[in-house]
Amino acid sequence: MQIAVDLVAEALTQDQQIYGVNTGFGGMVGEAVRPEDASKAQTNLLSFLATSSGDWLDQRHVRTAMILRAHVLAQGCSGVRFEIVNRLLRFLEANALPRVREHGSIGASGDLVPLSAIARAITGHPHVEVKWQGEACESSFVLNELGFTPLELLPKEGLAIVNGTSFSSAIAAHAVYETRHLFACTLAVQAIFLNALDAHQDPFSDFVHQKKPHPGQVWVAETMRSLFGRPAQNRNGDSLPVQDRYSVRCLPQYLGPLADSLQRVRSVVETEMNAVSDNPLVDPDTGRFYQSGNFLGQGLSLAMDDLRRDIGLLAKHLDVQIATLVSPEFSGDLPASLRGNSELPYNMGMKGLQITGNSLMPLLSWYGNPIVAHFPTHAEQFNQNVNGLSWESANLGWKSVAIFRRYLSVATLFAIQAIDLRAHKTLNHFDGRALLSPQLQRFYEVVMETLDGQSTKESPFLFNDGDRWLEQDLAKIEQSLESAGELWQVLLPIVNSFDQQSS
Repeated sequence: MQIAVDLVAEALTQDQQIYGVNTGFGGMVGEAVRPEDASKAQTNLLSFLATSSGDWLDQRHVRTAMILRAHVLAQGCSGVRFEIVNRLLRFLEANALPRVREHGSIGASGDLVPLSAIARAITGHPHVEVKWQGEACESSFVLNELGFTPLELLPKEGLAIVNGTSFSSAIAAHAVYETRHLFACTLAVQAIFLNALDAHQDPFSDFVHQKKPHPGQVWVAETMRSLFGRPAQNRNGDSLPVQDRYSVRCLPQYLGPLADSLQRVRSVVETEMNAVSDNPLVDPDTGRFYQSGNFLGQGLSLAMDDLRRDIGLLAKHLDVQIATLVSPEFSGDLPASLRGNSELPYNMGMKGLQITGNSLMPLLSWYGNPIVAHFPTHAEQFNQNVNGLSWESANLGWKSVAIFRRYLSVATLFAIQAIDLRAHKTLNHFDGRALLSPQLQRFYEVVMETLDGQSTKESPFLFNDGDRWLEQDLAKIEQSLESAGELWQVLLPIVNSFDQQSS
């Protein structure tokens, strides 16, 4: 790191022209900056970038962005002192996190505006708040409390902190991390749906998928076989068609490509997290400066566009399965709308819950539309005439994850009710666990524990419409699916299998 700092200083004394060191920024690169003004230009950079807008970002994203920026700078190609990295780490240790708003980056020249808030906080620059000990404080106050004084930036240091994709990468990393678990939950719920639909097992045979061995397809089929777990004798004899509808029969072929896509997205995000993404880059071995474009977030943006599209497709398939379950002519004669007590003609079962699911699924499909193709071509004097839009793509991905978690809460309640009703048809009692594999039994039990209930043979999950407040149940399941929740923990074996498949 120090070699790169010395190289910047030496280049200044030799009047070597280096972008952002002794030139203006962006489209004003033709403006010469005198050596004696080089440090002032870095401080001024943080001033003119104090322009964010909108709601406050989740502090998890801010924290991860700081970690990733420290990692980038510590690789020694950015021309910054160790003091900068040390301050980032010290702020993290004290859980002192700058407050950053949700709008202000187009993923070209990196996440300039949001990263500038971090830069202002750690250097003692005004115009930024820091969340510390539960309060929003002036950054100068926090800086003093941590034993630091305002830091005069050396040439290139301000640019090195703000010029890169660390913030987009942070948000994308969280979205991918959460989606892995939600994908696992999708498979668990789908497996319960299959049991409730009394589905054929042939479509999941290893023989079938070795004849079309896309990695994701093979893995999904294998996972569904391990989760399925229903003995063949539980089928309703010859009353069912010889083969199931496409949403059941083609499930591995549909979900497999989404598993493959998630692996690709994960690989892109991990590469970006570890990349040196600012400009110019300094080679400490040769002393050469490379004025280049690693700050462009195009790869990240395309990956997050893919992630949002895939989440929409996951929800679409679940929505089809739910529509099948609530229709007796398609479900193997389960009660209409999965109502528990059919003796009451006004009992409507899960009709309202399906409407809620139907309201969320199109929203997820809409979020799946790409944003990367819509970049403006006129940013700051046409210098940024192509943009990555990784920031917005990642933020939309994070919002899509949250909506999908809500949708999976709906699907989970349908799964529990459906398997209870299938148990009654097959075994003459309402305890759906009897039709599930041990892993799915645990999933079922944790759902019931989360909802402060327990399985009985006398009644399904929902008997009369007024027995439960499903709105409250949805909120509890959603919370349990968040990081470190009970359902999150139950799904870890599937997530671990997914991770092993990628390696």
